[in-house]
Amino acid sequence: MDPECSRLLPALCAVLVDPRQPVADDTCLEKLLDWFKTVTEAGPSLLLLQENPCLVELLFRVLKAHDPRPRVLSFSLRLAGLFAAQEDCFQYLQQGELLPMLFGESGPLGGAAWTAPTVRSGWLQGLRSLAQHPGALRFLADCGAVDTIFSLQGDSSLFVASAAGQLLVHILALAMRGPAEGHPSPQGCDWPACAQKIVCHVEDSLRSTATLQVTQALNVLTTTFGHCHSPWTQGLWVRLSPLVACLLEKDPIPASHSLVDLLLSVARSPVGSSDCGLWETLAQTLSHLSPTQAGPLALGILKLQDCPQALKTQAFGVLLQPLACVLKAAAQAPGPPGFPEGATGDSITVDTFLSSKSACVGLLCQALAHLELLQLLPQRPSPWPQAPLLRAAVAILRFCHGSAAPTSDVGGHLCAVLAGCVRVQRAALDFLGTLSQGTGSEEGLPGHTQVAPGLPQGPQLLRPGPPHPAVPRRYPWPLQELLPVLRKRLCSPCWEARDSGLEFLTQVTRHWGGQAAFRHALLASEVPELTGQLLRDPESYVRASAVTATGQLSSWGLYATPTGPEHPEVQQESLFTELLHILSTDSEGFPRRAVMHVFTQWLKDGHADVAEDLEQFVARVLQAASQDLDWEVRAQGLELALVFLEQLLGQPGSRCPYAVALPEAAPPATLAQVLQALCRVQLFEFALRALFDCDRPVAQKSCDLLLFLKAKATPCGGPQEAGASPDVVSVEAALQRWQAGEQGQPLGELEPEAVMAVLRSMDLEGLRGMLAKSSDHMEKSPQSLLQDMLATVGVLGENEADCY
Repeated sequence: MDPECSRLLPALCAVLVDPRQPVADDTCLEKLLDWFKTVTEAGPSLLLLQENPCLVELLFRVLKAHDPRPRVLSFSLRLAGLFAAQEDCFQYLQQGELLPMLFGESGPLGGAAWTAPTVRSGWLQGLRSLAQHPGALRFLADCGAVDTIFSLQGDSSLFVASAAGQLLVHILALAMRGPAEGHPSPQGCDWPACAQKIVCHVEDSLRSTATLQVTQALNVLTTTFGHCHSPWTQGLWVRLSPLVACLLEKDPIPASHSLVDLLLSVARSPVGSSDCGLWETLAQTLSHLSPTQAGPLALGILKLQDCPQALKTQAFGVLLQPLACVLKAAAQAPGPPGFPEGATGDSITVDTFLSSKSACVGLLCQALAHLELLQLLPQRPSPWPQAPLLRAAVAILRFCHGSAAPTSDVGGHLCAVLAGCVRVQRAALDFLGTLSQGTGSEEGLPGHTQVAPGLPQGPQLLRPGPPHPAVPRRYPWPLQELLPVLRKRLCSPCWEARDSGLEFLTQVTRHWGGQAAFRHALLASEVPELTGQLLRDPESYVRASAVTATGQLSSWGLYATPTGPEHPEVQQESLFTELLHILSTDSEGFPRRAVMHVFTQWLKDGHADVAEDLEQFVARVLQAASQDLDWEVRAQGLELALVFLEQLLGQPGSRCPYAVALPEAAPPATLAQVLQALCRVQLFEFALRALFDCDRPVAQKSCDLLLFLKAKATPCGGPQEAGASPDVVSVEAALQRWQAGEQGQPLGELEPEAVMAVLRSMDLEGLRGMLAKSSDHMEKSPQSLLQDMLATVGVLGENEADCY
């Protein structure tokens, strides 16, 4: 320990035990514990206590206090646990009976302070730190701590209850180390006494009729199999699996969520690969749970690497059953083959749909969310029923839209329940967007699966690229049904509906903007015009989504809807002007940030507005961004400036066809032209001003940009070699004023030579290192922390607090 810290420590300990002094806040005490943990990990704790006897005195005085303050008592319990984690220090504290007084029945357990959750939590955390060696196990058994931990599993504080369960798992793993770490008998005759006690408690809890006790036991086992992968866990599962299986025979099944977590935890552990009975238990659980309860288990089974195919088929069927019910309820006539066998909606699923609106909505949203996650996984089932899923999602949207014509009681119930349901609409739109992100191999789909007569099969429906010959010129896939739903959402009085509709439009345009049939259907609808109107929506989130959507539409030439073939760029120019107006005047940050992202993407893609006058585009955008009060807008402006610079330098991967294609090692004359272009768009002034920005991320981006330019200019020597030394006095004077906070005065006309001379004179590497450090790096030290805590109570005599 630092000598200065050792000098300050006695005074701090005296403050902590003095009831007349204000208690340090929890943040300071946590930082103090973090420091002690670092010290004990770096050296022997026994030596630390011997050199600083005030620490042991602190623990004794806290115990002897008539009414100890809960925060200080909790701190002392955790501190003692840190010291006792090392066996020699544990024995040292045992000699003075300090540990039994802290953690035994004669300690805080019987006092008034025990009613405070922070004390119970500190007691558990102290034992968690202490339990690191065999001596700790004997201590826990002698002082009766394990029984107290059992009782704390049902604590009113969720944090305390969770910590108690985790501590039981830690003690069990500690007890099973050493001789018991091989393959102990499932009967437990050769298990250590402490482990036997915990396992017997879990068995009793699993047999209990109280759901809370069953939940506690299942949570302990879930954590055990999730963190302990030693051979003894196999014996533990053999011993307890019959009790777990018995839970399936109860009606209703107790603690179903915790049961699902346990079974998946076991399946992911080494036990899963060696116990064939586990797969049978999983199959039985799938069939016993309700559709809502079985969904998470089915998704977890499909994520497993090694799992019998029959079980995966059953799990996939569970996920598909709600959508199969929707398709059946929406069927007007016998249609093409749909989901795989076993996915047809059973009576239980139908009953769930009919039971209540909340159950129906919850089941549909859960099924869509689970299938959306599964769609993106490499181990998803094959073949993947793309077309039926697409039909089901569109059918759900039709039920929500009110355009479905039900032919059964279930269909009529869905019409009544889902009409105008924003939650289900959003889930269905999100699912449709995910379906567009790739659909797997064409061989994986049955040849006869179609969305509708005459439409392409499987992956060709959603894959970007040239249109399939079978796609009608008038409408692609289900757009004739989807676009009215999307139009209704864009006109909805609910801002969440408008926002999600715009997000969906952006996603589908990004993937299908190049397909002729999609373009024809979209331009024939009112959707682009409505999207443009939402740029003036009263809700800022909607305006931001409208900016992103119009930017994406414009990139594909889908925003303009001209009446004739002449002058199609007029509408495009008006969009750029409107977005620039939003960037300059919108009162909310979200739309302005969205505009900057759109402009940056336009610059990368070589958008028509950018190509028309590249320098004017960059100059106008940077001018607006430099005056913005939102640091994210300014940072995105620097990102746009970097893209512009890379294109001028002809960097590989630049996608703008109008970039100046210079060699990688540009000669001085060409570099001079590039620097002149940067001066014309005032990029240097923007970047140099950002270098002294009060928001560190902006300054970091500016530093990176200028370092990139400096590195590119260095191999070429630089323009200053061709003539006399440039005059940099005015530039340096302006930078000094900016650094002092006087940002009002502009730089004026800049010469490339002067700018490069200033960049070479600046220590940009050192500045980047300074910016990478946290704002409190100068005073973030244990000594500073101790001084602050003492200064708050006036012990130091003068205010030396450094706000750490």
